[in-house]
Amino acid sequence: MANILIVEDEKPINNLIRKNLEAVGHSCTSAFDGEAVFNELEKQQFDLILLDIMLPKMDGFEVLAHIEGMPVIYLTARDSVDDRVRGLKLGADDYITKPFHVIELQARVEAVLRRAQKTDKTFVLRDVEVDLHGRLVYFKGALVDFTPQEYALVETFIKNRNIALSRDKLLEIAWGYEFGGDTRTVDAHISRIRKKLHWEDTIKTVYKLGYRLEARHEA
Repeated sequence: MANILIVEDEKPINNLIRKNLEAVGHSCTSAFDGEAVFNELEKQQFDLILLDIMLPKMDGFEVLAHIEGMPVIYLTARDSVDDRVRGLKLGADDYITKPFHVIELQARVEAVLRRAQKTDKTFVLRDVEVDLHGRLVYFKGALVDFTPQEYALVETFIKNRNIALSRDKLLEIAWGYEFGGDTRTVDAHISRIRKKLHWEDTIKTVYKLGYRLEARHEA
């Protein structure tokens, strides 16, 4: 997965972002002011920077003006059109305003990384291999016959692995906002996926909520 620098001076928010991105497999480093960005860039390469605007020592606009060739997402409470336009004109790849939903943040991160070609092409978990570009699923090397909707659900779990997702959230992500079915549809699809991939103990049922893909030891 990607190596991400989180530049946010409010430690609880920084820790929340880091925890949720690391839960889906990313490697994260925290910085708490604008000048610290350049100290971290001297130590290692990053695939993406999440950058607040209102930072001590050097604000996010100044920081971005000195960064080239690296994807940046602004993550800020400043939501005016002028700020958005300024940030995007400076070269930001996306602009997310606070408060934000963790799943939306993860989706935006994946989209930017995909455009920068920093996302993984395959996902491997024990006997299962998923070709994320070809949208193909294999079990012990044999191609598994999946419907498009079953694949969409598997991909949703992979992109949000180790995170509990409600049935309503799974409907929203995997089926789309316009889907008018009930949550029993989710249960039926998950039952089939579990059977096809032998994931009975991998897709965990979360009591009174939904499901979680346990993938803390993926290859």
